[in-house]
Amino acid sequence: MSKRKRQQDRRPGLHTASLTLHASLLALTLFVAGDAMASEGSIVLLPTKESAPLLISLLVFFILLIWPVNKLLLKPLLGVIDAREDRIVGTRARAEKLAAVADKVLERYESSIREAHEEAQRDRKQALAVARSQSTSQTAEARAGAEQEIEAARAQITGELTQARSTLRTQTEQLATEAASKVLGRNLS
Repeated sequence: MSKRKRQQDRRPGLHTASLTLHASLLALTLFVAGDAMASEGSIVLLPTKESAPLLISLLVFFILLIWPVNKLLLKPLLGVIDAREDRIVGTRARAEKLAAVADKVLERYESSIREAHEEAQRDRKQALAVARSQSTSQTAEARAGAEQEIEAARAQITGELTQARSTLRTQTEQLATEAASKVLGRNLS
């Protein structure tokens, strides 16, 4: 049987004994106590011969009450206070441990968030660098392609221009010869 269960089993007896003790103490106090001693309208502070037996009986009664009051009232009360203090200390210690654990968990969480943020920044920068590199290479390829097409078009235009000039020369010479033949009236070819 656990200690707590045994204590709960003893409590009804303790409660009855405590009530009995209190009732008997009250009856004894009322029986032994007498009227206050007064002489000439004032209270007597020093015991006299008449009050000595009463004083001795009260001292004996007080000494006899020390053990039951200690056993039935003070020890259980101090035990409850000590147990409560132990529970408070234990609860505070557990709360401090839990706070330390919570701080560690929070620190790990913040650290992982920070690392994830830094990793995302690195990935973003890397993706941006790759995109810029691809954009630059595509732009350079497009320029090179455009310049090749321009050069090919210029070469074609130059070739066509040269061909057109030679065709025009030939035609001009033929026309000039025909015109001279008609003007002169004879064939010049």
